[in-house]
Parts: sequence; structure tokens; C-alpha cells
Amino acid sequence: MSEKTVVVALGHRALGTTLPEQKLATRQAARAIADLVEEGARVVISHSNGPQIGMIHTAMNEFGKAHPDYTFAPMSVCSAMSQGYIGYDLQNAIRAELISRGIYKPVATVLTQVVIDPYDDAFAEPEKIIGRVLNAEEAEAEEDKGNFVTEVAPGEYRRIVASPKPQKIIELETIRTLTEAGQIVIAAGGGGIPVMEQGIDLHGASAIIEKDFASGLLAEELNADTLMILTSVEKVSLDKGTDKEKFLGAVTPEEAKRYIEENQFAKGTMLPKIEAGLSFISKGEGRRTIITDIPHARDGYREKTGTIIK
Repeated sequence: MSEKTVVVALGHRALGTTLPEQKLATRQAARAIADLVEEGARVVISHSNGPQIGMIHTAMNEFGKAHPDYTFAPMSVCSAMSQGYIGYDLQNAIRAELISRGIYKPVATVLTQVVIDPYDDAFAEPEKIIGRVLNAEEAEAEEDKGNFVTEVAPGEYRRIVASPKPQKIIELETIRTLTEAGQIVIAAGGGGIPVMEQGIDLHGASAIIEKDFASGLLAEELNADTLMILTSVEKVSLDKGTDKEKFLGAVTPEEAKRYIEENQFAKGTMLPKIEAGLSFISKGEGRRTIITDIPHARDGYREKTGTIIK
């Protein structure tokens, strides 16, 4: 595949939370994607789905309570729903932005299943918070069903699910074919729909895959040259929130690993981005990971700003 292939991972701030917020936010994200297309890059896009999957899961469960004839929606189904409606807004926003610049490229969303290991240690220590706040009685009912909950405030509980590592992307060849044909592809949204292989069948799992790890795997498998993670900051920093805070520009893999050992990156936010970036560049020559925010996507791609690991 072309050396100019870039996998862009959009964080949750690139999508907003409510439907009106999402529609506005995707327009801003679309401008960044169009900038990269103008730079000559083949673009594959992944995205977060944190707020969206929680809303879908809550809505479907509340509907199930009100209508006993309907079953509750599994987490994998909620993930598929989120990929669909986020992809719908993203692809329409990107299409409109490209046309406004005189660029005519098809944009498509691929519902993407990602295989996980049923024996992943993450199932023993779930950490992804989802859904609405529960009272003690509701939390106990969730535990009776075999689900995990955590107390987020006195008397207030939330459900938590596992975040296993992605192993394989089922629709990889579809994504590759569309990308090589010059189309813009939105794939592996929310880390992908988590599935487990059982013989020839795929079965949905009650889990949420970390979007950054799935994006890194997608970039590896497509043999992209750039993994671009668009988050809420222009550059990654050390000693964040202190008077010693230092912003990182060019970083070697060895330096990044040392910073991880020093616990410089917050677990669940910046740490998976750094780890995904390191994994990606370790699997091939000439690769780079860029971490920056949406307004600086083009300059980040040109290595004028952002944190670049290579």
C-alpha cells in the first residue's frame, strides 16, 4: 500500500456527546481530514464512541425494562449501532467538505468486527465505565446478572466492562480494497465490534476495545506509514499540570519507553496512545506516530507541530 497511507484516530472530543454536538463536531473533524487528503494522503479513519455507546446501552436497557417482550441489547450490538450513526455523520461531513474544495472522493463506513482473546486478563479486571448512574439496588441486580459495577460516588454506581486487546480485524481486506481504490474509509469505530471466534462463527463479547489499540492494529495491518492520533492537546507533555511541564516534539521510541517507566502518561487517556504508537512503529520501517489536536492536523502531518514518535 502507498507510503502515504495515514490512519487517523479521532478522540471523543472530535465527536461531541449529543446528536447536535456530534453533527457540529464532525464538521470540524472533516476539515482536518480534507487537509490530509490535500496533502496527498490516503486516509483511513477510526474514532472513539465512549459517550455514544453508553447512551445506546442505557436507552436499549431502559426500553427493555419498559417492554419485557424485548431482550436487552448486548454490548457488541450497541457497538455496531454506534459505528453506524457516528459513521453516518462523519462520512456526510467529510463528503461535503471535500466537495466544497473541489475534491470528489467516495467516503464509506465499514462496520468492523475485531477479534479478542476470551482469556485476556482484562476480563478479570474490567475498567471501562459505561451507562447511567445506578442506585445500590440496581447495582446489585447488575451483579446478580454477572456484570461488574463500581462505586463512583457515595451510593452511586456505574457498570464497568473489560477492555481486551485487539487481535485481528475481520473486515481488513474490505478496508484495504476500498483504500487502495482511493476511497476514504471509516473503520474500527470505537475500537471495533468485539467478537470471539468459535469455530466458523463469530460471537459478540461484552467488552469495549480501546480505540487507540485498534487504530494501531489497523495501521499495522494496512502497512500505513503514519498513525495520527487526534486528541485534545496539541502536544504530549511531561510533568503535566506542574510548573515543570514540558511539551514534547520529536521523540524516539527509547525516550517514549523511558517516559512510560516514569509514569508520565495517564492510564486510560494518554498512555494507550503512546503504547499504540510504539507498537505501530515497531512493526515496520519508516513509520511514525503523530499525536496532536484537530486544528493542527495538517501541521502535525508536516511535522511542524505535535508530538512525533519515530
